[in-house]
Amino acid sequence: MNRLLEAQKKLLPDLLIVMQKRYDILQYIRLAEPIGRRSLATSLGLSERILRAEVQFLKEQNLLDVKTSGMMLTSEGHALLEMLEGMMKDVLGLTFLENTLKRKLGLEEVIIVSGDSDESPWVKQEMGRAAVQCMKKRFTGNNIVAVTGGTTMEAVAEMMTPDAKNRDMMFVPARGGLGENVKNQANTICAHMAEKASGTYKLLFVPGQLSEGAYSSIIEEPSVKEVLQTIQSSTMLIHGIGEAKTMAMRRNTPDEDLKKIDEHDAVTEAFGYYFNRDGEVVHKVHSVGMQLDDLESIPNIIAVAGGSSKAGAIEAYFKKPRRTVLVTDEGAAKELLRESIDPSI
Repeated sequence: MNRLLEAQKKLLPDLLIVMQKRYDILQYIRLAEPIGRRSLATSLGLSERILRAEVQFLKEQNLLDVKTSGMMLTSEGHALLEMLEGMMKDVLGLTFLENTLKRKLGLEEVIIVSGDSDESPWVKQEMGRAAVQCMKKRFTGNNIVAVTGGTTMEAVAEMMTPDAKNRDMMFVPARGGLGENVKNQANTICAHMAEKASGTYKLLFVPGQLSEGAYSSIIEEPSVKEVLQTIQSSTMLIHGIGEAKTMAMRRNTPDEDLKKIDEHDAVTEAFGYYFNRDGEVVHKVHSVGMQLDDLESIPNIIAVAGGSSKAGAIEAYFKKPRRTVLVTDEGAAKELLRESIDPSI
């Protein structure tokens, strides 16, 4: 297959360019269906004239269904996309990036989707879809899935679908988060994910940041204790990785803690912990929920983070050994490997 792809690149370079363009169109429609032609053209950066011709071709191939509500993939279109995914990873150089990044970060598995979510917001949805596929491969008979907050986790929730094997699904917020933007709170995302998966959920109604005294008091509350026991029994954790200063500002962090984060050169944040460039914890938010030590007992951990601007945060988080699957995008991967890959890839 690799030799055939190399021959095609040399003899028919335009064929691969056209193939990638049509693949991108089908891929985006799958994420956003039903979608109008104008919205699709804007999202993909194509002129309506070019897109009209491509849509007509894909419709004639019975890959698209055009209705008054918008364009949708046919069952044949869905099947073709699934069949092409592995090959397109080779065509786009993503398989090479995955293997190179695995070695660099010392991970067992890295999943990379095409594009840069900093430049194209729809790429975040594609990361969400890839994360859901990754989750489903690791589900067992009974699952307790702990979920953190953030816009990337919201994209994962939006892409969630019911489990084909009808396994038990319980979703819980990994940590308290009241006081943050409601849409991005772990509670909201947890409930949304459970609804999309046809599962159940438990919520944790506690603030995202607490004083030591308030923390000691709240964790003794019976209702909080019950949810905490469920969280500590999680079979899977799915979390984001954020830039330290961005996350601190978003959470309205007190000035004294902001100063501490700045003085200790924190560059990354994950589930309430701030890490420096060496992956060492330099600050911890007093929040009820999952703690860093709890990760040792969780069988499956999936981190989802992308965008070239997140490369430094991702690298810092994985400076210490992490038994984690990373789902990221091409923008972050290329920035992480900027000095070790051929710029033509």
